[in-house]
Amino acid sequence: MNFYSTNRQSAAVSFREAVLNAQPSDKGLYFPEKIPRLPTDFWKLLPQRSRAEIAFEVIKPYVENEIPEETLFQICTETVNFDFPLVQITEKIGTLELFHGPTMAFKDVGARFMSRCLRHFSNEKGEKTIVIVATSGDTGGAVANGFFDVDGIEVVILYPKGKVSNVQELQLTTLGKNISALEVKGNFDDCQTLAKTALADEELKKQVFLTSANSINVARWLPQQFYYFYALQQWQIKSPKSKIQNPVICVPSGNFGNICAGILAHISGLPCERFIAATNANDVIPQFLETGEMNIKASVSTISNAMDVANPSNFVRILEIFDNDYLNLKEKMEAVSVTDEITAKTMRAVYEKYNYILDPHGAVGFYALEKFLNENPNKQGFFLETAHPVKFDSVEKIVGTYGEMPESVKELFEKEKCSVEIEANYKELKEILLEKI
Repeated sequence: MNFYSTNRQSAAVSFREAVLNAQPSDKGLYFPEKIPRLPTDFWKLLPQRSRAEIAFEVIKPYVENEIPEETLFQICTETVNFDFPLVQITEKIGTLELFHGPTMAFKDVGARFMSRCLRHFSNEKGEKTIVIVATSGDTGGAVANGFFDVDGIEVVILYPKGKVSNVQELQLTTLGKNISALEVKGNFDDCQTLAKTALADEELKKQVFLTSANSINVARWLPQQFYYFYALQQWQIKSPKSKIQNPVICVPSGNFGNICAGILAHISGLPCERFIAATNANDVIPQFLETGEMNIKASVSTISNAMDVANPSNFVRILEIFDNDYLNLKEKMEAVSVTDEITAKTMRAVYEKYNYILDPHGAVGFYALEKFLNENPNKQGFFLETAHPVKFDSVEKIVGTYGEMPESVKELFEKEKCSVEIEANYKELKEILLEKI
């Protein structure tokens, strides 16, 4: 399969080239030339398939012959070797818990898959690779863990100073070795702009092999489809066949890569009644779906900090799926903006009524889904709980507890933070990158 640029000014490339390049030279995003439809046998055997088998069958058409099938299956096995439970909270609302991986966030899946693909390709080409990634919270920790101590790969993480939680910061600043953390004096959009500028710098690329581990990279983005299939597998097993409905799926959304992967899975055949993108006060996409006009504005800080994205780069891929047809998109997806006040109120209410601890992002998802189901009482669905509550300083303040602290988190507080502060200035970043050659 080839991948073309959404800006259509760069040549189409293979999966391997798309992973290594990360971003086309015309600054678009890579997108598959066709979206595969999964065969009938896949759906018949879904209840019996292992997580690795599902991942392998879903990703294989995109990778084709770029990675030997035996190696690809091993990559899939290592990527999803933890649980993805679908937990019922209310009679009509469930949550897909995506925090059972090594860094307790949904981004573990994409980071683990990409790190193993890049390791395979780097071994083939035999030269050092620098991976640059911007993070608003969880991406940095997942990428740091996925690439830690991998020979031939240096990782540079850009994160907004003072705008990630203590646990998130420790996960990306305490590993050392081949992981470098840069505290940017700015917001996530500044970090993302710096990363994109570096990836488009032709002079820099002549001196160093540079790629990205953000969800702009197809190896980070595409495997996020996996857990939607795991949710459906559990949905079908737990629901009596006579009562099965296609679920409404609500996704807390910042950069829109996660929900875009879910929609891609739907086009491949995954049954779904509707997608809801749940955002915080950064409401560019909810406003777009309401008015048809895309008005980019500065991001604002919220308690659901990983979604503090004003200009979600992956939304262009969603538009691509729907052929830039605004009305067609609105038929399948809606977006809801949720304030911090409502987010905190939802966290308290769900804990008091159902004894379930939501993180601020999951709370945004719960509220948006509950609102939809109240207006559509014959529907049911699930939302994505994208990270463990312990990763967010606000949870204990709002709910009174974040539950039992995992051992892996306790260990973080015994480690020394190592980071470098920089201005939101590309010249300063470029000098750091060149020093790593």
